Amino acid sequence: MSWHGRLHLRYTAEPLPGGGSRTLAIDRHEGPLRVLQRLYPEGPAVCHHVLVHPPGGIAGGDVLEVDAELAAGTHALLTTPGATRFYRSEGAAAEQRVRLRLAAGARAEWLPLEAIAYDGCIARNHLRFELEPGAQAIAWDVLALGLPAAGKPFVRGSVLQHLEMPGCWLERGRVDAGDTTLLDSPLGWAGHRTLATLVLLAGQPMPDAHREALLEAAREAAAASPLAATAGATSPDARVVLLRALAHRVEPAMQLLGTVRAAWRERAWGLAGAAPRVWRT
Repeated sequence: MSWHGRLHLRYTAEPLPGGGSRTLAIDRHEGPLRVLQRLYPEGPAVCHHVLVHPPGGIAGGDVLEVDAELAAGTHALLTTPGATRFYRSEGAAAEQRVRLRLAAGARAEWLPLEAIAYDGCIARNHLRFELEPGAQAIAWDVLALGLPAAGKPFVRGSVLQHLEMPGCWLERGRVDAGDTTLLDSPLGWAGHRTLATLVLLAGQPMPDAHREALLEAAREAAAASPLAATAGATSPDARVVLLRALAHRVEPAMQLLGTVRAAWRERAWGLAGAAPRVWRT
């Protein structure tokens, strides 16, 4: 039996008597995908949402959809308490589709824990951002192939990755377990099995000096990390700043992304790093 889970999130801003605003959230779900917790560890302006999928993984034929709509002046951080798992398939694809729509002045952070592609999976991971001028988002995507530490490498199957902000940024690629040229070549993954991507997106072009400051922060963190030789930062468009890293394990990749995300948050928004509380439980 296949699962089809849908979660729609709508964020609005409520003015507070003493000034400022509170980000309010309304969620509606169908199937096994829902909000576990709504937290405000940074105060009322930033809503931390923890999303869960009770079955624990995505099998062939399953589809999970997250649609988040952020009104002007809201700030939402979305994360998960554990890894997303794409299980072995008998032929049908397992799909995850995420769409974030931000009005002017809204901020979003899409920070799930890693996605694990189990041996034999057929996975599709689709992440789309739609930002109006004045909106900004920070997001990451961490893909781990197989469970090499447990002696279960990724030797069969495929993962289709689609990351997009229409009009300025599109990355779409298929990682096939049998493509040794991609996975093992020095010009490809070079034997690594974790690919990490962190991006800061803006609804309008960022000033050159601001983008350079964000790039410099990412490059300084990468140079000081164990992944210095396999990490790099770039800006393919005036609305996009990007960090990418290859790793043999998830932990150093997540540590680097967390460090850079905190630096970008402070430089772009004047906010502290504020790691979600669920990551520490």
